[in-house]
Amino acid sequence: MFPLALSVVVGSRAYGLAGPGSDHDRRGVFVAPTKSFWGLDKPPTHFDGPRDEQFNWEIERFCVLAAQGNPTVLEVLWSPIVESIGPDGEDLLGARQAFLSRRVAQTYGSYARDQLTRVRARRARTGETNHKQAMHMIRLLVAGAHLLRTGEVLVDVSPLRDRLLAVKHGDVPWDDVTGWSDRLLADLDRAAASTSLPEHPDRSRVDDLLHRVRERNLHPVPSPP
Repeated sequence: MFPLALSVVVGSRAYGLAGPGSDHDRRGVFVAPTKSFWGLDKPPTHFDGPRDEQFNWEIERFCVLAAQGNPTVLEVLWSPIVESIGPDGEDLLGARQAFLSRRVAQTYGSYARDQLTRVRARRARTGETNHKQAMHMIRLLVAGAHLLRTGEVLVDVSPLRDRLLAVKHGDVPWDDVTGWSDRLLADLDRAAASTSLPEHPDRSRVDDLLHRVRERNLHPVPSPP
């Protein structure tokens, strides 16, 4: 529908956890023409495709979610696998630090706790364990503490590949998984207490980014035939 300013690979291939049959999960950011906002019918905030397993956000919606500390969105800005990028995408990546704030302690922790609650509920209801969900809960906690300490979003967790895949394959006893998660939750709290991240994202810098993008796309250059 709209050309992508940024397209990256996320999921297991970006995490360093892929196997032979792993999907190519893709996420992208597009920029709707500025004049398309001037009528009653606004451009979409997102769309699927054009490739399988691809989801894309309009840049303004993407910036809102990133400033909220959404882990899924922040990973796009730090993915080690960039498939395509244009001037607007370069501008977005150049401003990625502006989206970070201490609220990531809450978002990463909440996402991980939600995963753990779902796994426990399923175990209580059916006796079955969603080991993949448990693995991602661990991964999120590791990534959250890393972000709070370094100011960088951790995507590639290949140094933990063997341990994480053991959780995914059900080779780790459940008590050991919950013990690991308890230690990581405590580590997340310690990292939050000592982080140098700002209290709030840099909204002024994000606004400046959006202004540049909207001005750049006020009179877009037509694509060649």
